[in-house]
Amino acid sequence: MFDKILIANRGEIACRIIRTCRRLGIGTVAVYSDADATALHAEMADEAVHVGPPESAESYLRIDRIVQACRDTGAQAVHPGYGFLSENTEFARALQDAGITFIGPPADAIAAMGDKITSKRLADEAGVNTVPGVMGLIDDPEEAVRIGRDIGYPVMIKATAGGGGKGMRIARDDQGMREGFRAARSEAKSSFADDRVFIEKFVERPRHIEIQVLADGHGNVIHLGERECSIQRRHQKVIEEAPSPALDPDLRARMGEQAKALAHAVGYRTAGTVEFIADKDGNFYFLEMNTRLQVEHPVTELVTGLDLVEEMIRIAADEPLRLQQNDVTFNGWALEARVYAEDPLRGFLPSIGRLAYYREPAQSDQVRVDSGVVEGSEISMYYDPMIAKLCTHAPDRNTAIDIMQAALDAYYVRGVNHNMAFLGDVMSKDRFRTGDLTTDFIEVEYPDGFHGTTPGPGVRERLIVVAAVLQRLASQREARIGGQIAGHEKGVGDDWVAFVDDEQVPVTVTPTGEGAWSVTCCGETSRIASDWRPGDLLFQGQIEERAISVQVDKAGANWRLTHGGSTRDIRIMRPRAAELAARMPKKEPPDLSNYLLSPMPGLLTHVLVEPGTEVKAGEELAIVEAMKMENILRAERDGTVAKLHAEAGDNLSVDQAILEFE
Repeated sequence: MFDKILIANRGEIACRIIRTCRRLGIGTVAVYSDADATALHAEMADEAVHVGPPESAESYLRIDRIVQACRDTGAQAVHPGYGFLSENTEFARALQDAGITFIGPPADAIAAMGDKITSKRLADEAGVNTVPGVMGLIDDPEEAVRIGRDIGYPVMIKATAGGGGKGMRIARDDQGMREGFRAARSEAKSSFADDRVFIEKFVERPRHIEIQVLADGHGNVIHLGERECSIQRRHQKVIEEAPSPALDPDLRARMGEQAKALAHAVGYRTAGTVEFIADKDGNFYFLEMNTRLQVEHPVTELVTGLDLVEEMIRIAADEPLRLQQNDVTFNGWALEARVYAEDPLRGFLPSIGRLAYYREPAQSDQVRVDSGVVEGSEISMYYDPMIAKLCTHAPDRNTAIDIMQAALDAYYVRGVNHNMAFLGDVMSKDRFRTGDLTTDFIEVEYPDGFHGTTPGPGVRERLIVVAAVLQRLASQREARIGGQIAGHEKGVGDDWVAFVDDEQVPVTVTPTGEGAWSVTCCGETSRIASDWRPGDLLFQGQIEERAISVQVDKAGANWRLTHGGSTRDIRIMRPRAAELAARMPKKEPPDLSNYLLSPMPGLLTHVLVEPGTEVKAGEELAIVEAMKMENILRAERDGTVAKLHAEAGDNLSVDQAILEFE
């Protein structure tokens, strides 16, 4: 076994690997860039080595610096995590040449599975079901049209070196083929410096199912069941689960055997994932093999009880697998939701900044949080905006979903925007609850994007009830600070009025004991219990014995409460004050229709107009970059630029004015 392992990664996966190494008594070395000098993974490791500036190409992707860090610290092995250098054959060979163990597959297996044409040919030879298509390279759009006609539209055009949804286009007719062929090649060249593409049949409304395999250096291969990864946005996974609602034991066994056959065929070693697409009739086809640890590996760990990182380390140390296929058992159901720093209400634009407040839900046998941040951490523009992976485990799927939604309620993040309301909304959909999942789920359920959560039954009423209790407690505290006697506080009583959604709702709050109240609202009386105190960020307690978590913020005189993915501003007042407040004129918000505002925090790289420029609707005005994504801002209507409020090179905050129209 190794004495010291270097983790060639950052963030939550680096922290997750460090935890396993600690449990095994193995020393750890972290690497970090300038942007990650105070990052959690660098603090957790036994040693940390600086490898360069914030840009990945000059730090985490620098093979020479990673190898040198191993030499300087005496690390005997490297775990690459996922992303960065995890599937880089040059890196694997450089470590081998330096006498350092790569905790991953052989370089030849990485190369074979990294090329989509080669991997599909090998899968076909190994007896693995493959999607009908042409595996040879195609250079001419008219040849592509002929192939599309032969296979039968719709077809998928794919970059052979692709990944992450780049270099992919769906063609449904000849014209779509010509346009998609050119676009896929261009995108593949800019993304991977490789414009080779191939064509295969596009399976309508598929499910994305992947099989986890483990292979050692002694010829043993097992599979650990499947993960359902159909909930995707722009080909990026959002929610994963194990097992899949679509598989029965027979289909699981058949897919598992094909995944094992492919691993044998390429001489695979370590953990890996064979991905399939499956149709509604139970047919399944090989998609690709990921020769690394997957982001979603925790759900497999939760249902099998295994630590995949430990298994990878043992395999790299030339130990044989400790399990045979018959030893693998599955327990319950697990879900993973990817928590990202992004704004779903603005087209999922990334959100950067400091985590001003960060409180994770309590971890237990049912809740697991894999994160690489703490309160005060910076979500940088240089890397993936993932905050954490929130996982739940329960005896059955519906219970796992319920626990997940409760955990989302208790996950308090401020300082950046995040996608937790969207995650909760996805899981509240009837199609999700019934397991009717396809890779176009989000596209179909949110055809016009995400515009906020529609509160479920009783959510609005629960928020009013909680707000009334909060106001009574806060009022009592203020009165006692002012020297008033407990039980005789001026301005504190049982009767209140809630202002919410332009309505006035009478509420009665009667104390029934320490930390307990009877609250009447909307014709219903509820028993409330909680130990909440003014200043707490979470109200956690029970409403009629039902556990509830509500995130608490103040917005002026309002309580801003978040629960069930829904946020409401609620003002609680005494009846006479409410009567007078209702007569006050409303302040109208400022008119910003003549301004171009930045939709996200980021770097203003280009301003394409100047004062006096006449523009037409749809014309490019400026470009804002964040997390290496260029966002082109266009004119929404015809007009003339009157004034610039920012210039190229400025770091913008969200909704900061860039320019003004006449």
